[in-house]
Amino acid sequence: MWSYDVFVKMSREGVMTRRSFLHCIGLGAGALGTLHWMDAVRLHAADLRKRGMACILLFMRGGPSQLETFDPKPGTETGGPTKSIPTVVPGIHIAEGWDKVAAQMKNIALVRSVTNREGNHQRAVYQLHTGYVPTGSLKHPSLGSIVACELGDPDFDLPHFVSIGAREVIGPGFLGIRYAPFLVTNPNELPANIALPPGVAADRLRRRLSLLDKLEEDFAKSGGGTRVEEHKGLYGSASQMVLSPRLKAFDLSQEKDTVRDRYGRTTFGQGCLLARRLIEAGVTFVEVVSDGWDTHADNFSRVKNLASQVDPAFAALVEDLKQRGMLDRTLVIWMGEFGRTPNINGRTGRDHYPRAFSVALAGAGIKGGQVVGQTDASGRTIQSRPVTVQDLFCTFCKALGINPRKENMSSVGRPIKIVDGGQPIQELFA
Repeated sequence: MWSYDVFVKMSREGVMTRRSFLHCIGLGAGALGTLHWMDAVRLHAADLRKRGMACILLFMRGGPSQLETFDPKPGTETGGPTKSIPTVVPGIHIAEGWDKVAAQMKNIALVRSVTNREGNHQRAVYQLHTGYVPTGSLKHPSLGSIVACELGDPDFDLPHFVSIGAREVIGPGFLGIRYAPFLVTNPNELPANIALPPGVAADRLRRRLSLLDKLEEDFAKSGGGTRVEEHKGLYGSASQMVLSPRLKAFDLSQEKDTVRDRYGRTTFGQGCLLARRLIEAGVTFVEVVSDGWDTHADNFSRVKNLASQVDPAFAALVEDLKQRGMLDRTLVIWMGEFGRTPNINGRTGRDHYPRAFSVALAGAGIKGGQVVGQTDASGRTIQSRPVTVQDLFCTFCKALGINPRKENMSSVGRPIKIVDGGQPIQELFA
């Protein structure tokens, strides 16, 4: 007999289609009595929120070279001067300069066979954030907005989607402003304008908001209801945040110097520490951006410098989450929009290469200490287990307990699946 537990299990595995869902509802109608199918959906969402699942995306903006990160080819024509180093997992080697990540490899899985077609920065960044290629008529929601929508508690008083250090972000698309990211430019400073104005106490702020509601009533009645609701949601979220005792999560000065030093005193390092604090406070999705990976020239020295910032931060984040008992419920993703060419150009650089690149994953049920997929000796082609962008997004959904086939109504009036196609990378899960 069908039960809510079966529904949850099927949805987590990403196999809940509309037909199977209706079939389950039919089988269980007698047992559930008056439980409506939408009630079951809400119960599933409540279950996910109760589990406290969360995601941290470490995005390497510009396209990191897989040959100087997690798929080195030392001693080959395409490998350049980059050497490889052993990790704590026998048989897994990564590029030099990633020593601290190598020490955490038991908790990290590498996917070396991601393949795609988009070699343009703007289009590829969009696709690696939404799972869809850009179109002129529709703005798809980013992964952060999807996770905030699916897992975020609507009564939570901090933003469910925080973006740290990004020049530009992929927003909520047709999901609406409620799931837009809260931007933090500098993690070393508290966000601007989050304190009450001088002389305005909490009660006075609430009275002002109540007055604003009354002033907007006429506009809502005359046809501006949608705009008013969005405006109320925005002001409501902002006022909740201003009054929240959890605002201290943004204050890195509360951390010990030794902890801050372990992450690295760089913008990215402190951004990763802030991500851990925010997830610990109940935020659902945090993106931390490392810029500058578009290494058409001087690739090897530039990647060495970037790795010196990202390596300690990535490793400290995984270790910290593990020690605090948070890694099992937090998916950590390391990726960029594509990789770099195995061929080295005349400026000692590598160009755009979406055909074969790497992604690293940890936490949320991901089995660390393994490599999925393989490129050939030159790194030009995928030799085994190709993984598409859709496969990646299905994997993210499986780890977080989100049904990738769920449909959201778009702004053009048609349902859009969270992920259209692809399958989870089953080997990654214990």
